[in-house]
Amino acid sequence: LWPASIALAQELLAGAAELRGKRVLELGAGTGIPGIVAATLGARVLQIDRSEIALHLCVRNKERNRATTVEVRGAEWDTFQSDTQFELILGSDVLYATSMQARLRTICDQYLAPGGKVLFSDPLRSQSLPMLEAMAASGWRVSLSKWSIEVETGVRTIAVYEATRQ
Repeated sequence: LWPASIALAQELLAGAAELRGKRVLELGAGTGIPGIVAATLGARVLQIDRSEIALHLCVRNKERNRATTVEVRGAEWDTFQSDTQFELILGSDVLYATSMQARLRTICDQYLAPGGKVLFSDPLRSQSLPMLEAMAASGWRVSLSKWSIEVETGVRTIAVYEATRQ
């Protein structure tokens, strides 16, 4: 498990009351742990990833955890479309790809339901900040919390950025 996905799952657990009945989109789901946590807390989750291996892991993990309200779908961010808006959009360690930040921003702008929020977890990479700063400059409220996640080499600090439209 990536430390950023563990931090995002912990962030979801810390705000558990907010998830019952909510629609959640998990971008670049990887192993799908944050989405499974959201489903366990009552959310209906769509997990997307472009990697066949990641999709296989998502399906296996959702089955192992009996997460019946999780749907797993193969999708590229630049072509992703949905008829649904989501009250919560999740992304774990997805901000590092600067070439995809514009598309991530577009997904947030198009698919976040009114009153919803975006949670991005990130190991405090400098290339992640321009997108968050641009969101703040265009009227989004961006805040962060920090989580200390144990890894083999010690402790890793992970930021979980929360973005909401003002």
